Amino acid sequence: MKRAILLVGLLGLAACQAPGPITIPGITRAPASADEALEAYYRTLPDEFYPRAPAGLPLPASDQPLTRILVASDMDEEKPVAPALEEIAREKADLFLMIGDNVYGDKDGMGYATNQADLDELRESFSDLAARADFQAVRAAHPMMVAWDDHDYGANDAGKDFPFRRLAERIHERFWGLEKQDVGAWPGTYYARSFGPEGRRTQVIMLDTRFFRTSLTPTDEWGVRGKERYIPSTDAHQDMLGADQWTWLENQLQKPADLRLIVSSVQVVATDGHGWEAWSRLPKELERLYGLINETQAKGVVFVSGDRHTALLYRKDGVLPYPAYELTASSLNVAFAETTDETDSSQIGAGYPPENFGAIDIDWSAGTAALSIKANDGTTVRETSVKFK
Repeated sequence: MKRAILLVGLLGLAACQAPGPITIPGITRAPASADEALEAYYRTLPDEFYPRAPAGLPLPASDQPLTRILVASDMDEEKPVAPALEEIAREKADLFLMIGDNVYGDKDGMGYATNQADLDELRESFSDLAARADFQAVRAAHPMMVAWDDHDYGANDAGKDFPFRRLAERIHERFWGLEKQDVGAWPGTYYARSFGPEGRRTQVIMLDTRFFRTSLTPTDEWGVRGKERYIPSTDAHQDMLGADQWTWLENQLQKPADLRLIVSSVQVVATDGHGWEAWSRLPKELERLYGLINETQAKGVVFVSGDRHTALLYRKDGVLPYPAYELTASSLNVAFAETTDETDSSQIGAGYPPENFGAIDIDWSAGTAALSIKANDGTTVRETSVKFK
């Protein structure tokens, strides 16, 4: 009963964004903000409050060159089967990137729900994922790096204004075993790792496009092609990554690497094919990203994304000193169509909406990386090659 009363007070505080007359363990004065009140409460939660993924394999050694990386997103843990996830467990790879919407923790059935302060539904979704045999098989088969997107963040299309984002971060980091690593020491879920010796080094940069992102500009023509939900913003103050993450990214791009995978849960290179969430909805931020890569002279950048419920390949010239490629892998088991007529000025071939995952096969002697879209049985359905040396 006391906990329920406390949550009512916290929810009221989160709604009005002002201090309130509530009592929180460890706080002897009225909290100055909703964030402060919730943070104090979250510090009291026991370890068993958080779901945990099955034990996974350690990441490859820092001096081990990678030759094959698998990529996937959009996994509805409530659906009984996920053939693409089963196939990933059977595939050979050095690393698997699960890059967002790893659970659907903000909906009940087919309707979106409003998560409460304890994020009960999000935690239940992660518990359900951990109990799945196909996910357990993947954890036993491949080392993993992870990013989140809106549905495993806790609210559809949400950004920095999501009031329970700090608990969502705790749930994410504890589930994936990241809380005692560097990423657990700062706000947000971004982190990076490098593998391989000089001349065969791959850097994987996992961005956080949720925790710090300002609101997007709603469309003025709902559902119209290219303006389905959001339109590009003219507000110079809108932000995708937040000041600290931008500084961190600049430092990462100055580290030596031959091939760099910049993983963004939402698309980067795609600009004019749709009006859903993407870097193109914040054009100043996209310009800033390209500018930072140019300024740091970062070589070998390839973008990797998910989110779209369609797998796509892109190539864009003129924004970097070399062609900018993007592999969008989506979705594992939340497919909405068999075909799509979506086109973007940078798109390579047709999109692939059925269940899928992506693969990046690296040929160090040739200095190339094959970006592939795989059907849920492992068949290659789309492919392009990147020359990064």
